[in-house]
Amino acid sequence: QKQRNKQQATSTSHILLTTKIQYYTSTMMPNNRSVLLAAGLAACVNHATAFSNSAISLRPPTTAVHTSSLFASVAPDGRSDNNPSTKFGSPLSDSIKDVNRFGVGFLKSTIFDTVFAGEDRDFARFYALETIARVPYFSYLSVLHLYETLGKWRRAKYLKLHFAESWNELHHLLIMEELGGSERFFDRFLAQHIALGYYAVVIVLYLINPVEAYNLNEDVEEHAFSTYDTYLKENGEKLKLMPAPQAAIDYYVEGDMYMFDEFQTDCELRRPKIENLYDVFVAIRDDEAAHVSTMKMLQTEMDVSSIHDGECELDIF
Repeated sequence: QKQRNKQQATSTSHILLTTKIQYYTSTMMPNNRSVLLAAGLAACVNHATAFSNSAISLRPPTTAVHTSSLFASVAPDGRSDNNPSTKFGSPLSDSIKDVNRFGVGFLKSTIFDTVFAGEDRDFARFYALETIARVPYFSYLSVLHLYETLGKWRRAKYLKLHFAESWNELHHLLIMEELGGSERFFDRFLAQHIALGYYAVVIVLYLINPVEAYNLNEDVEEHAFSTYDTYLKENGEKLKLMPAPQAAIDYYVEGDMYMFDEFQTDCELRRPKIENLYDVFVAIRDDEAAHVSTMKMLQTEMDVSSIHDGECELDIF
């Protein structure tokens, strides 16, 4: 009602202004130019009135949207705008999830358990695993940058999240390289070419349905967690006698922990203790568990948060 009254008042004021213009121009300057000037000004006022009325009448009604740390605004098309999955994706059926799980298990048994069999092949296996495991985050970033460039969607926190995840996997890779996992040409050739193909596959999946891409990576990260957990249980005593690589000390102890905190979406303040090689593999295993948790969260409507977002309640003292 207030908007309708405001519209009527605006129309009345414009009519009065038009009448005054026509009166003064006809009485004070009674010639052809005055008449033309009066007609022109009156037409401008009438057009402005029509435009103002149409703008007011066409403005869609606004609705209040509740926002919190878990739920953000609603996209224009009615879809939740919280994360890439709710914006561009759709839920997966159990059969699709089973296919993803089977595919990861098949590659593990046919390639990793065959090519990297043997006690002296553990570090080479981990090198290949980390080379491949960091690839999906590059794919996510590529697609999100594309969406942002085209003006389709922009959420800076997801660019930061996936970069932090790739940064974490990079340091896992540096640790494995320092341990000698990349010494053989064949191991590097195999891991890098699998990673290249995987990069393209994940880009396609992410463009089609981000939920599918996140679910596939959840299975990959679960495989990585299981691999490291089994290795720790079988080699714990031996690893406790071996020194920690410098790459691990630089990342977990002496480095800037900002990017490390950024992929901890469970609002957990982690500070790994690094005294020997056993502690290094514990930290890597726990990193993989954090990636699994994030991948699960990204398949829901939940909006991710990190310690630096101000949405986590932490007692750091």
